[in-house]
Amino acid sequence: QLQLVESGGGLVQAGGSLRLSCAASGRTFSWYVTGWFRQAPGKEREFVASITRRGGSTYYADSVKGRFTISRDNAKNTVYLQMNGLKPEDTAVYYCAADRSTIATMRTSDYEYWGQGTQVTVSS
Repeated sequence: QLQLVESGGGLVQAGGSLRLSCAASGRTFSWYVTGWFRQAPGKEREFVASITRRGGSTYYADSVKGRFTISRDNAKNTVYLQMNGLKPEDTAVYYCAADRSTIATMRTSDYEYWGQGTQVTVSS
């Protein structure tokens, strides 16, 4: 069983930056593709970014492309989401997800393991 724990959320002004971290334990992290998703109040959980097992390929939602960067350090069993140029519409609970797959998809249903989430609030 893979466990995921997110950290790094908080309150930031529009235009600011945050770096989220997701620490994995319980299994060999490099076996898993990982992704970040977010869910705002009253909305469905949506894809933000994903990364392949060795970090060779990354994928982004159009809404964050050019502002967010996903990366991973398999030696530290951690995946990161660097968020720059934050906007009030980025306010949401951010979730880390992982799956033993070879494809870093954008679908929530493709990910088996999920963290508990970390709140990101961007004030205008």
